[in-house]
Amino acid sequence: MVKKAIKRRDATGHLDAEYERKLRASSQPPRDDGQAFLTGFHTGEPLAEEMGEAFLQSATSGEESEAERRDRILPEESGGPFVRTRASQEFAYDIDESNIAEATREPLPKTSLADP
Repeated sequence: MVKKAIKRRDATGHLDAEYERKLRASSQPPRDDGQAFLTGFHTGEPLAEEMGEAFLQSATSGEESEAERRDRILPEESGGPFVRTRASQEFAYDIDESNIAEATREPLPKTSLADP
């Protein structure tokens, strides 16, 4: 007894409609958890964030930007953004929880044990 050949393609090379329907039915459904690759535009990893920004800058400008980005001066390098406050807000002139009246004054730190 000879088995009948399965017709998989038509004369033009396209998949037979019935065979394609059987293939789709037997294949696994796609896993779609709603997140293909990214969960957002930002990450908690500074290096990954920097590399992503460098890639986007290079891709959108058409120029290599890594050397320029590496050599730029960031606000953190010069002390960061400053908030101006009055001395009365920063320095304590009276006694509080961290500066009690019974506290003794500690000596200045020494650079070595040989210093008196």
